Amino acid sequence: MDELFGRSGGLVAMAAVLWGAGVAQSVADSAGVTELDAVVVTATRVEARNFDLPVSIDVLESDVIQEQTAQVLVSEVLARVPGTLVTNRGTFAQEEQIMIRGFGGRSQFGTRGIKLVADGIPASTPDGQGGPGLFDLGSAADIEVMRGGFSALYGNHSGGVVQVFTEDGPVDPTLSMRLMTGSDGTWIAGSKFGGQFGDLNGVLDAYHSETDGYRDWSSSIKDQVNAKLKYALPSGGTISLIANSMNLPDSRDPLGLTAEQVREDPRQASEGALIYKTRRTLDNMQGGVILDQPLSDADQLRVMAYSGTRSNEQFLAVPLASQNAITSAGGVSTYDRHFGGGSLWWSHESSLAEGPLTLTLGGDYDRSAEDREGYLNEYGTRGALKRNEDNSVDSWGGFVQGSWAFAPRWSLEAGLRHTQVRFDSDDHFICTTEQVTAPGNSAGTCSGSTAAISQSSYNPDNSGSKTYSAWTPAFGLLFGLTPDINLYANVGKTFETPTFTELAYRPDGGSGLNLDLEPAISWHYELGAKFLLGDRTRLNLALFQIDTDNEITVATNRGGRSTYQNVPGSRRRGAELTLASEFDHGLAGHLAATYIDSVFTDSFVGCAGIPCRPNGSTLNAATVESGNQVPGVPEFSLFGELTYAYAPWGFEGGVSVYAQDEVYVNDRNTETAAGYWLLNLRGGFTQRMGGLELSEFVRVDNVLDRDYISAVSVNDANGRYYAPGAGATYLVGLTASYAF
Repeated sequence: MDELFGRSGGLVAMAAVLWGAGVAQSVADSAGVTELDAVVVTATRVEARNFDLPVSIDVLESDVIQEQTAQVLVSEVLARVPGTLVTNRGTFAQEEQIMIRGFGGRSQFGTRGIKLVADGIPASTPDGQGGPGLFDLGSAADIEVMRGGFSALYGNHSGGVVQVFTEDGPVDPTLSMRLMTGSDGTWIAGSKFGGQFGDLNGVLDAYHSETDGYRDWSSSIKDQVNAKLKYALPSGGTISLIANSMNLPDSRDPLGLTAEQVREDPRQASEGALIYKTRRTLDNMQGGVILDQPLSDADQLRVMAYSGTRSNEQFLAVPLASQNAITSAGGVSTYDRHFGGGSLWWSHESSLAEGPLTLTLGGDYDRSAEDREGYLNEYGTRGALKRNEDNSVDSWGGFVQGSWAFAPRWSLEAGLRHTQVRFDSDDHFICTTEQVTAPGNSAGTCSGSTAAISQSSYNPDNSGSKTYSAWTPAFGLLFGLTPDINLYANVGKTFETPTFTELAYRPDGGSGLNLDLEPAISWHYELGAKFLLGDRTRLNLALFQIDTDNEITVATNRGGRSTYQNVPGSRRRGAELTLASEFDHGLAGHLAATYIDSVFTDSFVGCAGIPCRPNGSTLNAATVESGNQVPGVPEFSLFGELTYAYAPWGFEGGVSVYAQDEVYVNDRNTETAAGYWLLNLRGGFTQRMGGLELSEFVRVDNVLDRDYISAVSVNDANGRYYAPGAGATYLVGLTASYAF
């Protein structure tokens, strides 16, 4: 900790001094003038000022998302939100991991424990698995990030909600092209077209991104298309069509390294990655329709329906000897998934006891059904069938929530949701003694037929199902101390089931689903204050505590495959601060700071490797003591940025610092990824000539070329916890747009 902030102390102190002077001047110049805060919808499902809500929610607008950034990964921008951490594993094969208030750190690929939504359509499956790669940043109008108890009203997750909204097309039809090139063979080419055509508004964004990667065996390609059409109905409503396609062809995965390997060469790939040619190919296509219809001056109706397909093939570094076990699912995981669902909600504005009252009543249904198979990974080539099953997850939810200003300076937000999630698995890979020894079947393989089960079965029918359900309430109270200071408190209960991936494998190495896993239940408590300091400065403070029963953690992790278990409980206590200011003379600043003390509150038996049998009956088991830190979660993190714009030259640039405390990498807290801080610079110019606009920029990240760990694999059996982050990297970009 001392090393972390000792090295960065000079920069932080300098930024604080400049900030203090700027804020003081800003407040003095704008005394008595208050600018409305950002309007958000995630907390209440109807438009409301952030400042007037008893909830922690932040908005990133299009200028932050799209200007002087690659517009490919959410890690480019989400560091600006307190309580939120995005780890970049350095490969599209694993996608990014979003953590909110210490939830989501167990995810070995993608995001878990956080609800992801794009234009009202879930980007998370009903079981809670999500991929932020579905977010198209090149056409994003804004991103809303909600933390805390009110995320309970969105269903199956623990930490929060991240929602992206696609921009409307500009009034004048506009075509733009962007081209970027940078370190490690990176290049990005994209185009966007949008405009207003009578009652029809539309925007289409498409891009291709390609990189060789910072590490060996980490080259990746991403192709994405996002489109929105919105038609204004004669009745006063709108109907919107949303379509999104994402393709990740043959993205290589270098896997994690041991601490010794990081010291030797942080750019190397794991030996297992090279032997087994670990990689992933993913295709995702989805679309939806949304109807927003006013029924009267006081009533609003929203109807949404969506559908999509997703196919995935992933090569893992599971040792071939382990793959050949009859109960093993092999080292190649594939699935073809169909998903869809819809939602319906109605909002009504009225009054109660002379105070404005808004009620919203709604429900949603989501389904995901997949054909999942597993094969031997014969050193990068798909081998014999090892797994064959049909899986489905169905989620139903209904909610009611309301907002009531019951007194001149008081308001109440409250809601209640009931969620039910059902898992069904139909196993088609059933291996009897007769099948294993039949001609043409090698030892440890099976034809996958549905032959009758005998007492001598090596791999019996592992079909199964399980249903989880919970009621999740949320309450928030806000008091207006002054017109520019709001104080609030909230409490909420969240419910998070395991995902199908977490149910798929048992820690004891046996066959069948891990149906002993139970949902994690968390109670969130929060106190906060929101300040509008003049018309150009915003300050938010929040204190929170989260108590969780049946925390879901990684039991074993090896070769890219993980198993999971429940542990008795955990507690997260923390504080968040946001300070954003616009100063004089083109200067502006943004500061986001987070403290989280995330610990296990009860001791339990954990695993150092595979297999781990029930009750720790193996030499690999060890006791995890009460008070140990939850792995993967830094205690401190800080983002600070100062920007400068000079309109006569069309110049805009900025300097930012990101700092993070050390991170424990296993439940036993025996190893850590060291804390670090990074310095980033960016700048560019814009020229306007009639309808033509040209913009050029250059950015350099990790200017001082510091070594650091950008992501960790929690509880890795072989000690390969660490994914090194990139050194000093540059990106040069050119954007040209023309308004017709």
